[in-house]
Amino acid sequence: MARGFITLIRLYKQEFLILLIALFTLLIFIPVFTYLYFASDLKSKESIMNRNNTGIVLLDRHGEPFFRFYEGKYSKYVTLSELPGYVTEAIIAAEDKNFYSHPGFSIPSMLAAIVANIKQGDLIYGGSTITQQLVKSSLLKPRKSFLRKAQELILAQEIERRYTKQEILEMYINSVYFGEGAFGIESASEVYFGKQAAKLSLSEAALLAGLLTAPSRYSPLSGDVKLSKERQHYVLRQLVEQKKILPQEERLALDSSLQYQPRSNTLSLLAPHFALMVRDSLNEKFGEERVARSGFVIHTSIDLEWQQIAREIVSDQIKVLEPLGGTNASVVVIDPKTGEVRVLLGSKDWNDPQFGQVNMATTPRQSGSAFKPIVYELAFTRRMITPATSLRDVKTTFPGNYTPLNYDKRFRGTVLVRRALANSLNVPAVQVQQKVGIEETLAEAKRLGITTLKDSSHYGLSLVLGTGAVRLTELTNIYATFANEGKYNPVTLITQIDDKLGNTIFSYRPDSKELIDPSVAFLMSSILSDNRARAETFGSALTISRPAAVKTGTTEDYRDALTIGYTPQLTVGVWVGNNDNKPMAKIAGSLGAAPIWKRLMERYLQHKPKVAFAMPAGIEGMTICRSNGYQLRSSVATSSAMQEYFLAGTGPTRLCYSQPVKRAVAPH
Repeated sequence: MARGFITLIRLYKQEFLILLIALFTLLIFIPVFTYLYFASDLKSKESIMNRNNTGIVLLDRHGEPFFRFYEGKYSKYVTLSELPGYVTEAIIAAEDKNFYSHPGFSIPSMLAAIVANIKQGDLIYGGSTITQQLVKSSLLKPRKSFLRKAQELILAQEIERRYTKQEILEMYINSVYFGEGAFGIESASEVYFGKQAAKLSLSEAALLAGLLTAPSRYSPLSGDVKLSKERQHYVLRQLVEQKKILPQEERLALDSSLQYQPRSNTLSLLAPHFALMVRDSLNEKFGEERVARSGFVIHTSIDLEWQQIAREIVSDQIKVLEPLGGTNASVVVIDPKTGEVRVLLGSKDWNDPQFGQVNMATTPRQSGSAFKPIVYELAFTRRMITPATSLRDVKTTFPGNYTPLNYDKRFRGTVLVRRALANSLNVPAVQVQQKVGIEETLAEAKRLGITTLKDSSHYGLSLVLGTGAVRLTELTNIYATFANEGKYNPVTLITQIDDKLGNTIFSYRPDSKELIDPSVAFLMSSILSDNRARAETFGSALTISRPAAVKTGTTEDYRDALTIGYTPQLTVGVWVGNNDNKPMAKIAGSLGAAPIWKRLMERYLQHKPKVAFAMPAGIEGMTICRSNGYQLRSSVATSSAMQEYFLAGTGPTRLCYSQPVKRAVAPH
C-alpha cells in the first residue's frame, strides 16, 4: 500500500507540489489576514467586548418600527475584585474549568467536539474556552466554517498574548449574555435578582452561571424553571468536585429559596405574538447571544394597520360570543403569492391574565371540517372522485363500529361530491377518507405543511372530520396554496435583515413550489366558492361581495369553531374557542368564526379588484344531466342539466338526451 502511494506521488509529483505550496500559503495567509483585519478590534478591552449597538428592532411591511428586543440592559463595568470569589469560580466551573492552564484553546475539548461533530454530521463545534467565546461572540460573524474556527483560535491566542487571564475573565464576565436582554454579570444580577452583582449569594451566582449554555431555555423568568434549577445544581456540583466549595455549602445553596425580580413587560400590544415568533426564529437561526448583541434591523411582513383592524373586529365578536361561552379567538392572514403573514393575532387580548399570552395561532387544536379539503384534494389528485361523483349520505356504520352523523343529524341520500363538500356533509366525507386511506392522508397533510399529526395509530376514519390537532398557521397556509393555484410558499415572517452597519444580510425572495396540481386546486376553489351549492346548509353566512372560497370547521361539543377562506389575493384563517377546551353553547364555525372572517375579508379587500379563480388548461367544463346519478353528459343545455368541471379525461363520456330549453342553468 505504501509502495503504491509512493508510485502515485511520482506520477503526479507536480500536482502534489502545487497542492503543498497552496496549503502552505493558506496556512501563512489565514493568520496574517486575520491579524491585520482584526488588529483595531484588539487594541482595547472595550473594542473586544463590543458592547455598543445591541438589540434588534422590528419594522412592519411599511417600515414602521413596532418592537425592540434586548436593548439597553448593559450596566456598569465591574472588576473581579468587586465580586465575591464564588461568582467567578462558578462561571469558570460552568464554562471552562481549565481556564487558568490553557493558552486560549483546549486540545482535549476540541478533540471531543470533533468527535461529536462527526457523530452529528454537522459543524456544531463546541469545546470553546472562555477566551474563544469572547472572540466569537464579540468579533466574529455567526457563520459556521473551518475558516471562522481557525480565525477564532488565532484571535484567542492573540488576546491571551496581549491580556492577562484576570483581564480576559473580567472582559468575559462584563460582556457575556445571560438572557432576558442582560449583558454582563452586573446587568444579569439586576434583571434576575434586583441587586448588585457584589451582593450575589452562592446560590444566585450558580444559577446565573448555569444560564450561559442556553439563556432562553434555562431562564427562570421566561424559560424552564426546572431546567434552570438542574443547571444550578450542575454548577454547584462542579464547584464541589473542583474543591472550590464544601459539600455542606452546596446543600445550603440548593436549599435556599431564590427571589426573582418580576419580569418587565416591554412588549407593544399591537402584535406581541408575531414579534415573539420573529425573535424565536432569529434565535434559532443565529443563536440568542448573537441576536441580542447584533443591532439587527428586521423588516417583517406584518401590516400594522391590518393588525389593528383584526384586533377591533375580534374584540367586537368576542363580546357577542361571551354569553355563549366563547372567550378567545385568533387570526392568521397570509398573502398566498408570497407566504408572507400580514396579520397574526394570537389571542383577543395579550393582557388577559388567564390566557392572553398563549399564541393560539400556533397552538395545535382540532380543526373540525376545515380539514376535509386535504382529504378531498388527495382523492381528486388520485382521480378517485370527481365533483360529480355520487356518494351515499345515509346512516352508515364503518369499520371499527364507527357511525358518523351530519351536523344537523339528517341524511340526504345520494349526493354529488360538490354538494357534499360545499355543505360539509360528514358521512360522504368519511367515505372519501376510506377511499384514500389514513396513512396516505397523514402523508399528504405532512407534504402540504402540517407538522403536528404523527403516528397513524392515533387516528381513524374520523381524521377527515378534523379530530387531529393542527396549527392554524399551517392549515391556513394550505388554503393559501389552493389560492395560489397549487403553488406553496412557506409561512414567512421576515422579509429582510440589515446589520448594525446597514448592510442587508438576508432578503426574502418567494420561490413557490407546486405541491398541488393547478387543476385540482381549481376544483377545490370552484366547490368552496359555490355560494349556490352551499346555500342549502349555510344560506348567505359565508357569502361576501366577491368570489371567495371558504370552509368552516366545528369540533365535538363546540369546543372549536373555525372559518378559513381565500380569494386569489388573500387567505384568512380564524379560530374561536376557549384555551381550556371548554365547550361553547352551539357556536359553530359559521356562527362564531365566520362573522370575523367576512368582516376581515371585506375590509382588507375593499379597494382591491374582484378577481375570479382562473381555470387552468387541465380542466374541462361540461354540462351533465341531473338524472341518472349525474353520470351522463348532456349534448345540449336543458332544464335538467347543470354545468360541472372535471380534470381532463375524467368527465362522463356517455350522453343523455333531454328536451332543450331556451336558457341554460347558470354555471356554479
